[in-house]
Amino acid sequence: MTMLSLQNVSKSFGSLKVTDGVSFDVPEGQALGIIGPNGAGKSTLFNLITGNLMSDAGSIRFDGQDVTRVPPMRRCLDGVGRSFQIPQPFEKLTVFENLLVAATHGRRASEAEVTGDCADVLERTGLMPKANAPAGSLSLLERKRLELARAMATEPKLLLLDEIAGGLTDAECKSLIQTIKDIHAEGVTIIWIEHVLHALTSVVERLLVLDFGRVIGIGDPGEIMESREVKEIYLGIDV
Repeated sequence: MTMLSLQNVSKSFGSLKVTDGVSFDVPEGQALGIIGPNGAGKSTLFNLITGNLMSDAGSIRFDGQDVTRVPPMRRCLDGVGRSFQIPQPFEKLTVFENLLVAATHGRRASEAEVTGDCADVLERTGLMPKANAPAGSLSLLERKRLELARAMATEPKLLLLDEIAGGLTDAECKSLIQTIKDIHAEGVTIIWIEHVLHALTSVVERLLVLDFGRVIGIGDPGEIMESREVKEIYLGIDV
């Protein structure tokens, strides 16, 4: 079954076309990585998938339904979860309270219904020791984990990760990778934008390359990274 399908999706800001006829499918349970130079349109693509931006052309289908004009809250309720490149917690709330907010609003459930699930997410993401700490007191790694935990608290079918490994040490990155692998092993479909390539390729089954809003290639990560066009455009190597 196809979890997400984009067909000829385009988005422009004035005369600048930031997403140019993007088409690809993501099967249920797959992990897809997205790479590309800065300004390639990666975050814009995420915003189109979540509904934070509406496309100018093309269609987006999620879990069998056309969501091209569906607002972001509806997409979240239907199972699209996301982390942000720059963590955006409610800093004065505790870590656990941050998850409760995400779960109650992202699932339209009562606090009593989601409390147990939120505790489980804290365990899975390694945040249980920080459950009662203000989110504003967390380290960068802990904030990244909280971004992941808040997305997971909405019980997503599709999890979008935006540069979640950026800025972490090698040891921190390795720990986070294992958490993402565990989530993927549970059957969650993942799309992951990342510049830390060793982290990305250790998880994803397919890799998509964007450049100036266009899909340059999609396929096996090893084959994609060895292609001439990717080396020239993404790695800056004159082949």
